[in-house]
Amino acid sequence: MQERQTTPIHATRTRRDMIVAAACGAVVVAMVGMSYAAVPLYNWFCRATGFGGTTQVATAAPAEVLDRRITVRFDANVGGGLPWRFAPEHNAIDVRLGEVVTVVYTVVNLSARETVGMAAYNVAPLTVGSYFQKINCFCFTEQRLKPGERLDMTVVFYVDPALAKDSDQDDLNTLTLSYTFYPVREPQRGVAQSAGTSAAGRL
Repeated sequence: MQERQTTPIHATRTRRDMIVAAACGAVVVAMVGMSYAAVPLYNWFCRATGFGGTTQVATAAPAEVLDRRITVRFDANVGGGLPWRFAPEHNAIDVRLGEVVTVVYTVVNLSARETVGMAAYNVAPLTVGSYFQKINCFCFTEQRLKPGERLDMTVVFYVDPALAKDSDQDDLNTLTLSYTFYPVREPQRGVAQSAGTSAAGRL
């Protein structure tokens, strides 16, 4: 039998198809990678710029305290599926720019079972997030409460004196710090693990 010869046209098409397939594969891999990186990159961007009312994290008090005062309001919310009562000790306080302040939020588990929650936060107006400096906070940390348990949580913060140099904020008199607790779903034990635990309990 006579071997089938590969024509130049056929070879060109094969090479083109391989290039297209490789390019499509690279695009899929890149899109998957970007989807995993989108959330941490967005969080980093918000923390670095204060975008979306994201506050900043400070390690020490500022060097100066100004006479200018601003009212800080405190908001507390609980997401669906979390049987907690969550409230600030004070609805609002007046602070001077650069003054370090400690406020208390209280949460109570109203259910008859142990539950776990985690808080997220933001500051409004959204444009002042970069001036709200937190030294200590309970956000993004799992809080585990037993039935009926009450927990007092503190937030230590100051409003950056640099706010006074921002002409866009000359008319700003009030800002709001808002927290929302969301339920944390704990992983369910597998059937084999549950059976093993039950068997161990009968020994």
